[in-house]
Amino acid sequence: MIYGYIRVSTDKQTVENQRYEIIQYARKNELSINHWIEETISGTKAIHKRRLGQLIKKLKKGDTIIASELSRFGRNSMQVMSFLEACMTVGCQVWTLKEQYKLGVDIQSQVLAFAFSISASIEREMISQRTRETFKRLKAEGRQLGRPRGGHNKNIKLGGREVEVEQMLLQQIPKVHIARRLGVSSPTLYRFIQKNFRRYLSTYPNHCPRPYLI
Repeated sequence: MIYGYIRVSTDKQTVENQRYEIIQYARKNELSINHWIEETISGTKAIHKRRLGQLIKKLKKGDTIIASELSRFGRNSMQVMSFLEACMTVGCQVWTLKEQYKLGVDIQSQVLAFAFSISASIEREMISQRTRETFKRLKAEGRQLGRPRGGHNKNIKLGGREVEVEQMLLQQIPKVHIARRLGVSSPTLYRFIQKNFRRYLSTYPNHCPRPYLI
């Protein structure tokens, strides 16, 4: 049995991008997705409280779970590792498309998964810490943060998040990942960058070669 797993954090996000990636991968490799698992829930929620937890109870040896990336299964290393351990215990493989991992029952798979989840957790914490430090500095300088009261902003979804976006752009994080973290569509993020950070479009042209392809 091959399962396609899709998760978004809020109802403002769409599952279609993840579904499209998995379908394209399956077609290219002549695979058939037997069952889809979709849920709109934060990755910080305990696995047993999610549909993912119900799926684990149904897994059998030889099953495969395909997801767009490892972070779809959880937002911290221990959560991801507990999920992978449960899969490996029954002999289920976990494939992720962005990282190109095929995690099975061997020790190398466990080490690889742990290394990835740790690095992802560290990355999020570093971004969060730098963002807090930047906000603190701007506040000390007396600069107004966010959108002026009563003001109108066409990019209202990202209004007041300029510092956070710039921090991620400075790290050259792929824009599609930035959009996913902020809970907006790729076109929305691109317009926001065009309006506020045009210099990044010329500095890193390969990250955004033309409108909306980010």
